[in-house]
Amino acid sequence: MLSEEEEAFIEYWKANRERQKKTIYQFIVGIPVALLFVIPIAINVFSGWYKRAAMMMHTGSFNPGVLLLALLLITVFIAIFSRKFRWDQNEQRYIELLAKKEKQASAEKK
Repeated sequence: MLSEEEEAFIEYWKANRERQKKTIYQFIVGIPVALLFVIPIAINVFSGWYKRAAMMMHTGSFNPGVLLLALLLITVFIAIFSRKFRWDQNEQRYIELLAKKEKQASAEKK
């Protein structure tokens, strides 16, 4: 028999799986996780605690646009990847619970 939590998850995932599969939704919901990676990188670069990096930053060859582009790409990648991974985990759990429910239903008929 499925627990109440498993039944609740099946109902929740049945109602929300298509909405959470959309890339734009995954990006918007995944931004906080991505910022957990990007903000420390930006703090490290701009704080000046690493003298060699600070010297390189103040030379004429440093392009802040490249750094901002890299931070943006990191944000987008991590935001989407983390949510896609989470979606795949939930989908796998949903499929397993449905199979378990079907197996129990067929065992009860016998």
